[in-house]
Amino acid sequence: MNASLSSRIQATLNTLDGCYYRLVLVVGPAGSGKTPALMALTQQHGWPRLNVNLRLAECLLELTPKQRSVQAAERLAAIIADTAAEVILLDSLELLFAVDLMLNPLRLLQSLSRNRTIIAAWPGHFTGETLSYAEPGHPEARREFRPDARIITVV
Repeated sequence: MNASLSSRIQATLNTLDGCYYRLVLVVGPAGSGKTPALMALTQQHGWPRLNVNLRLAECLLELTPKQRSVQAAERLAAIIADTAAEVILLDSLELLFAVDLMLNPLRLLQSLSRNRTIIAAWPGHFTGETLSYAEPGHPEARREFRPDARIITVV
C-alpha cells in the first residue's frame, strides 16, 4: 500500500503546475500509512521529511505561551526556509492544531507552499468537499470547506 500511496502522491505533483498553492495534503487517520509513504518518497527522491511536532516544539520550548502563539507560524516558516529543497514532506502536524497556538493549519501550510512544494500528512478526514481534523466538539476540531490544495485520501 505504501508504494501505491507514494505513487499517487508523486503523480499528483504533476498536477501542480500553475497552481497558486503547491500543496498536497495526504489525508487519513492515524495508522493509515501516511508516514511510511512519506518515508518512501524520502528514500526515492531524497526529499526531506520533517517531523513538525518535534521541530516546532524545539523552537518554541524557550518561549512563553504568549510568545509561542505569536511566533509559531514564523518559526515554522524559518524551519522550512532553512531546508534547501524544492519539495518538503511534513509529517506529524498535530501541534499546529493546538488551541493555545491560535494557528489556522491549512492557511499556514498554504502560505508555506507558495515558494516550494509542500506534501503534508494531514491527520483527519476528507469527505465530499470538507477537510476535517478531530471530532466536532473537540477543542482542536477544524473544518475546511473546499480547501485550496490537492487532496489524496487514505483509509
